[in-house]
Amino acid sequence: MLAKPTISDQAYDTLERELREIEAAHPELVTADSPTQRVGEKPSDAFPSFVHHVPMLSLDNTYNEEELREFETRIRKQVGDRPLDYMAELKIDGLSIALHYQDGQLVRGVTRGDGVRGDDVTPNVRAIRAVPLRLHGKHVPSQLEVRGEVYFPRSLFDALNREREKAGEELYANPRNTAAGTMKSLDARVVAERGLDVFLYSVAQVTGAAFPSQSRMLATLREWGFKTNPESRLCHGLDDVLAFLHEWQEKRESLEYDIDGVVVKVDDFALQRELGFTSKFPRWAIAYKYPARQATTVVEAIDVQVGRTGRLTPVAHLTPVLLAGSTVARATLHNEEEIARKDVRVGDSVVIEKGGDVIPKVVEVVLAKRPKASVAWTPPETCPVCGALAEKPEGEADRRCTNTSCPAQLEEALKHFARRDAMDVEGLGDTLATQMVQTGLVKDFADLYTLDYDQLLALLAPKNVKKESIAAKNLLAGIGKSKDRELKRLLFGLGIRFVGERAAMLLARHFRSLDAIQAATVDEIDAIYEIGPAVAASVRHWFDQEPNQTLVERLKAAGVRTEETGDAPASAAFQGLQFVLTGTLEGYTRDQAKAEIEARGGRVTSSVSKKTSFLVAGAEAGSKLDKATELGVAVLDEAAFREKLAEG
Repeated sequence: MLAKPTISDQAYDTLERELREIEAAHPELVTADSPTQRVGEKPSDAFPSFVHHVPMLSLDNTYNEEELREFETRIRKQVGDRPLDYMAELKIDGLSIALHYQDGQLVRGVTRGDGVRGDDVTPNVRAIRAVPLRLHGKHVPSQLEVRGEVYFPRSLFDALNREREKAGEELYANPRNTAAGTMKSLDARVVAERGLDVFLYSVAQVTGAAFPSQSRMLATLREWGFKTNPESRLCHGLDDVLAFLHEWQEKRESLEYDIDGVVVKVDDFALQRELGFTSKFPRWAIAYKYPARQATTVVEAIDVQVGRTGRLTPVAHLTPVLLAGSTVARATLHNEEEIARKDVRVGDSVVIEKGGDVIPKVVEVVLAKRPKASVAWTPPETCPVCGALAEKPEGEADRRCTNTSCPAQLEEALKHFARRDAMDVEGLGDTLATQMVQTGLVKDFADLYTLDYDQLLALLAPKNVKKESIAAKNLLAGIGKSKDRELKRLLFGLGIRFVGERAAMLLARHFRSLDAIQAATVDEIDAIYEIGPAVAASVRHWFDQEPNQTLVERLKAAGVRTEETGDAPASAAFQGLQFVLTGTLEGYTRDQAKAEIEARGGRVTSSVSKKTSFLVAGAEAGSKLDKATELGVAVLDEAAFREKLAEG
């Protein structure tokens, strides 16, 4: 757990093989915390979602010492002159994870998700060797939820990219994104093979144990078998914290993992409770972010990419340069107005940086190094992929391809169509969507429903048919299941400009069928509460296009559901009202409560504000209840919530 193995990896693997042989001969000896159970024999079909008992909140950020001193000043206003110790912890650039233990045994691992709901990735968590399957030591609690950060060690990430380069495959951009993608793998063996690691840094819930401070909690976690960051330091005052920040800003490149700053926490838990929370952040902690790292390179070419809505995005191809732990060869230029504002030209030397140490962007041009023969970049008047006219609507910054059948649009649109929150086509990932379009198998969404087993098998496994036959069958089943998704998900999946999940839900609830939406006028659409003129015009424009009319007919012919089959909304009693849900309700899941509110015309938001009409508070409501009380927002317990629903 402390990254100091007492035996070599080879010796460990030999012992694990012996254990597998023993368990194969004596299945009754297999236990849930056996190392052999870290990786299942079969990949899971999908990840269920899980509502966090305690929301995974973000931290307030600061980028300079002055703001850090203001942070302490705010604390001093509440706690006075009492001694203040801080825990300074390196801010790992990885994927947040929550681990649940019952009676000392790992029972669940959940990603952060949106902070309220994450993915249950327990099989993949079990595949991370640094995650203890069973806790040890004294006074192990009966219930425990710990949180931390999964990361991809730099050396292993570099080795993986070297292998991909040899195989002629596209290189991964950076360790953080690759760690996040790996944790979404449906095969836990991939997680195990890549060697992801983890540091734990907090306890969200515990029964049967208590800690006086962050430093004592970290020590106890280590005693139970968790891996915590060895560079964390107890600082006696802000000057010690600043020394720690400066030290690791200089030494960060020496680490085996990426960091983008330091998290500073008041050490004493009693003081933490006294300081409490704002509506978004704890008052007792702050993330000090290191400045984005910069480098200078040369623009070798400016290319244009086409997105799913036809948006043309210029991209700078750069002389490769090492920046923030990875080689950068491309940077977005956003749109033609941004290029004109910065006057970026081919041949220019430019300063680039990574926003949040991840996304490369051009900061400025080094005019002193500009070649004499340089010329200003001219935006294309036609789509670089299909050759159709590229228009720039008045008042907009982006130029767009006008051909809805453009292959580049279709590729991104198909990925969007298959998303979990759209048509949720199980087994259809981004790579496969790209292959379907590039091979000509799919020319519009309706083609997806004409594919047969042999076509999918040939696409999945041109060389090893036997290996991928199950995947082909599962994908075919996933495509079939997607036909029965709700109308709102189909509307969202179609990718109509300005129609997000909320607008799709409102349109589906009001019109009840795709035919009715297609027949509606702009004024009829605009009359829907919360649907503005821009959305109404966009919806009308989409349905006026002949290719889209043909697509709708083909989807209906393929058996895709285009009507709402349930009862129409009983009323609009909650129209104009905003609700926030917090805590655990006994009679409703979070999704069920949200559906009941939306069925009555109400809206559910994630945070409490002056615009909130009601806070629905279940068990363990937390800081949102405090915020609602502070703002005078009406609070409904579960019984009052039921009565409110009955009124509507």
